[in-house]
Amino acid sequence: MVLDADLTRQICDFVRLKPRSIQEISAKIKKNWRTTERYVEIIEEKEGCIASRIFRKGTRGALKIVYWNYVEDIHNTSFQEELLNAILQGRRKQDFSPFDIYQHVDDNKKKLYIVDASEVDPDIEISKGDDFVSFLKQAEKQMLVFSGNMSWINAHQDNIKIIDVLRDLAKKGVNIKVISRISMVGADNAEKLLVINKELGRDAIEIKHRYQPLRAIIIDNKIVKFREMRDPAYYRDGELSKKMEVFYDIYDDDWIKWLEKVFFKIFSNALPAGKRLTEIDKIQDKLFDFH
Repeated sequence: MVLDADLTRQICDFVRLKPRSIQEISAKIKKNWRTTERYVEIIEEKEGCIASRIFRKGTRGALKIVYWNYVEDIHNTSFQEELLNAILQGRRKQDFSPFDIYQHVDDNKKKLYIVDASEVDPDIEISKGDDFVSFLKQAEKQMLVFSGNMSWINAHQDNIKIIDVLRDLAKKGVNIKVISRISMVGADNAEKLLVINKELGRDAIEIKHRYQPLRAIIIDNKIVKFREMRDPAYYRDGELSKKMEVFYDIYDDDWIKWLEKVFFKIFSNALPAGKRLTEIDKIQDKLFDFH
């Protein structure tokens, strides 16, 4: 089943004009409805520009409607607009706290927990207080990652390497998209992930370069996990006695959909990792020649 860029654009342009049924899209692209439905699912997962909803689900009259889901209408309230602006303007993790989102979520749709990070380097060893491996293994279709420089892929939980978990997920067909800064320091992290694509013979993992303040992972439209590091170095003397990691889990559908839109807004305007890595290699070659 091949869905090329032209067909993707044709479907997106058609849906952008107004919501469409699968049957309408099928007639437009001259494909049977099963193939059309699969195309729609692929575009939902990989592009994020369309979404679908089933009306009268479970009945013979069930109707699947596909609608435009892109970033022009990303904020529904004034405080969401403020949050979006703060995220887009931020470059480092210190520029935005996930708590500013967490505080708006209903109590029964969120969870917060804190672990002591003073005795281990969280970029190398995952704290026992955070079962990160089990969280990642939940993914069945899609993983959207807001990252810093992807150093966490080198970490391990007990004897399980995080990069091996990501490799297994990619093998199972999970599409992984990452927003991260890619610089001369840490460029090898992106290269390590992209090697997995070569192993599989397909682009299961897509990485783009962008400075942004969030450290979060969204899995299958079901859950988002934020990570925030609280370091005494950034506080006044006596305000914080030791380094801590704060994790915010959110299960609220509306907030997850909003965060997905934020992700795709940033992702769509970010620079593909391949191009960024090529330019970094050119600079490193010149630095090597200089020495």
